[in-house]
Amino acid sequence: MSADNVFYSLDLNPAKTNVINEVGVLALSTRLQRLSEQLRKDGAAIYQLFDIDFEPKWFPVIYTLHRKKMISVVELANEIGYTHPSTISLLKELEKQGLIKSKKDRQDERKRFILLTPKGNELVEKMSPVWNVIGGALAEIANNEHNLLQAIEQAEEKIAGQSFLQRAMQLKNGR
Repeated sequence: MSADNVFYSLDLNPAKTNVINEVGVLALSTRLQRLSEQLRKDGAAIYQLFDIDFEPKWFPVIYTLHRKKMISVVELANEIGYTHPSTISLLKELEKQGLIKSKKDRQDERKRFILLTPKGNELVEKMSPVWNVIGGALAEIANNEHNLLQAIEQAEEKIAGQSFLQRAMQLKNGR
């Protein structure tokens, strides 16, 4: 595909045309951010419907701790795919809410392990049925002609093999 037509390679939904939708892949990051914001906003509303005080941005940490029980900060950052500073920021919020606590490693005082508090475990129990509802609704959204999750996984694999920046530099330098 040439650089001239790479920007217009996506099929557009004519019912929802605007400048961002019309530009195609050039606005991919913007459209993913827009989709993410809508899912987070609706996710927060769903938790409110179930009378649960929970921010969707906390989900990756809470769910990982639910599954892993206790994990180091570095392992948690790697597990959820966030930078160390972003992970620390989330952990501070969750600690302030009383949902997590940390323990120092006995062998290495610099290393901290994170785990759910009893309050955090109670929250997970309360949220489990909500996660079933959210999962069902998201499955309906993702299950489309092009399978959204598979497309995301394929894009992540491609980026892991060669970053967006590396690809752009190759195009800039004429391969």
